[in-house]
Amino acid sequence: MTMFESIPRFGFGCMRLPLLDPKDQTSIDMPQFKQMVDAFLEAGGTYFDTAYVYHDGASETALREALVERYPRESYQIATKNPASMFDSAEKARAAFAESLERLGVDYVDFYLLHNLGAERTAKFDEYGMWEFIAQKKAEGAIRNIGFSLHDNPDVLEDLLTAHPEVDFVQLQVNYLDWDDPVIQSRALLEVAANHDKPVIIMEPVRGGRLAELPERAAAPLRAVDPDAGMASWAYRFCWNLPNVITVLSGASSIDQMRENAASFKANRPFTREEHAALDEALDALRSVPTIPCTNCGYCLKGCPKQVAIPIIMMLLNLETMTGNAAFSKHNYQWQAEPGKASDCIQCGACEVTCPQGIHIIEHLNEAAKKYEG
Repeated sequence: MTMFESIPRFGFGCMRLPLLDPKDQTSIDMPQFKQMVDAFLEAGGTYFDTAYVYHDGASETALREALVERYPRESYQIATKNPASMFDSAEKARAAFAESLERLGVDYVDFYLLHNLGAERTAKFDEYGMWEFIAQKKAEGAIRNIGFSLHDNPDVLEDLLTAHPEVDFVQLQVNYLDWDDPVIQSRALLEVAANHDKPVIIMEPVRGGRLAELPERAAAPLRAVDPDAGMASWAYRFCWNLPNVITVLSGASSIDQMRENAASFKANRPFTREEHAALDEALDALRSVPTIPCTNCGYCLKGCPKQVAIPIIMMLLNLETMTGNAAFSKHNYQWQAEPGKASDCIQCGACEVTCPQGIHIIEHLNEAAKKYEG
């Protein structure tokens, strides 16, 4: 990881920027965003993460105005992403790269990712020759480092890294709630990346903000150890001190959040034994409520005629139960429940016959359809 060691662990994820109109994703509050960029750089951060689709494309153009037009190019790194699975042709998928450069106002990007691989989405990247395309752009100097982001299991990551040893890095969802989660398996994902000598960009360290808004039963043991520390700082520290990590994306949505995250980064240190114990207690509290005993064994998927994403749906129901945030699980459901949603279930019962945990899967799928598809 020598070539990445100069990049601070404090990264800026530009996916949830402040808005002037909450109903308009393109209405980014530019004066506040500029303040956030300034505060981030003053705290020592240099890595900015955006994507072709963030804020309906406005994230890239906002980053040009707030960063590229105001600071020397050599003082920061820019990462952006290509969502090839969303396009209906290779030509459109490849054209997105040039469009990103134009939006950003740069002639190269430091990190370029194939965006959101996993499940059936990966096939489009293969079909469109995107691996070869980004390797070519790297050879031309328009990309400095190539990689991909993944929302899938360690076996899929193993297959991708075996098939594509040319990538320089991977971007993975890692946080303390998902560390030993049977579906997300953050710990195992990091182990696979390390086994392939691929450093990691960490996304979702605060689980979309959920770990910054803990229910009281989970927040109490953390406050008992450090009354002044914000809940988000615990999540960031967990990730900042992991091995084989290039940077951790901080998804601030306001200048106050950015200043809080910057202060946490400046004060960062590994957890003490007492703090580790408190975090374990907080996790136990989150998991203390009754949840669906899904272990992500995948047996339910083998006989499902509709390819319903059963383990993912069970995980989202459990996430809502643990955190008390239905809206967040519903938001994630819209894109994570692939290839089949809960309402696709025809109640044939094949999944329940093979489930070693004896889960009443059909009942839970009905629940998810009512909660997340209504």
